[in-house]
Amino acid sequence: MIKINEAVIVEGKYDKIRLESLLDALIITTEGFSIFSDREKQELIRKLAERRGILILTDSDSAGFMIRNFLCGCVPKEQIKHAYIPEIVGKEKRKSAPSKEGTLGVEGMSGDVIESALKRAGVVCGSGEMTEPITRSMLFEDGLTGGQDSSSKRKALLGYLGLPHRLSTSAMLDVLNSLITREEYRKIIENLSES
Repeated sequence: MIKINEAVIVEGKYDKIRLESLLDALIITTEGFSIFSDREKQELIRKLAERRGILILTDSDSAGFMIRNFLCGCVPKEQIKHAYIPEIVGKEKRKSAPSKEGTLGVEGMSGDVIESALKRAGVVCGSGEMTEPITRSMLFEDGLTGGQDSSSKRKALLGYLGLPHRLSTSAMLDVLNSLITREEYRKIIENLSES
């Protein structure tokens, strides 16, 4: 079992059931889009974020990103950690058909994939060492923002790292800084530009 101090926020009950077999943590469901109108649950999440921080772990489809973005508007940024699962084509065993976008959600991920997402979010095996962050200006200099081909370069980088392609530039920067060092980033950019 992986112990997590932050409250883990997921979309639905099957995600929660999946994580309960892996995590020693408080797991809260948004009940999908009902979080948009459920003021009590919003307040609960705000309180949990204030007291212990939250970890958002939603699916990597458009619905998951809508819920993630909504929560980011409800809770101060410094109280949130983000874990992202990769976009893997498939369907969950309990479903008769794949999701609308044809990808697996949190409930369909293996334990190893979930643990890897948690490590990248900085909630497992954190080093605590301060390193030079990857900056927005570095993204610009490397053609990942502000250029004609920026979008495809970002997608290539995200694909290389096994991250969802829907990440905004700000979210991508947060994820990069929690996942890789500045030196590793430079090497990846070199490898991508050579291919």
